Amino acid sequence: MRDLLDRAMRVYETPNGKRMIRYTLVSVISTAFSLALIAVVFGVLRLWSEVPSVIFANVVASVPAYYLNRKWAWGKSGKSHLVKEVLPFWLASLAALALSTYTAAWARDYSRDHQLHHFAATVVVMVASLAAYGFLWIGKFLIFNQLFKHVHVHAHEVGTVDQVELVES
Repeated sequence: MRDLLDRAMRVYETPNGKRMIRYTLVSVISTAFSLALIAVVFGVLRLWSEVPSVIFANVVASVPAYYLNRKWAWGKSGKSHLVKEVLPFWLASLAALALSTYTAAWARDYSRDHQLHHFAATVVVMVASLAAYGFLWIGKFLIFNQLFKHVHVHAHEVGTVDQVELVES
């Protein structure tokens, strides 16, 4: 167990490791926020059916996720670049929204086909949404990692991979 913790600390001390941990935490926060919104608007308040509730929750949760990822995970500050940051983020978010909408529709159909009580239907919607978020998580990390970071690699004279220094710009 100690070896695993030591390895995790060594990974966290690298720029990419720190980004990955922070991106993961932002994902956990935004997923929890989105699921809480689904639970409230669909499960408790019954404002909308499954699909509009998931769309609402995803759109609302995407706004703080963008800023948390940009500023905390990738350390960017200043004005966002529309073409290099905002547009690609929202395109990735729309892809996630499309998959979440599909899973919400599936959850709705599954719940109706099995005549589930509203509470059980809410759980099915939340689990389906969670599965969609998990599926897209790695792909979005790879996309966002390219959008928000600018890393220059400076190899030392020895030229080994272990001695490559990453410098943020």
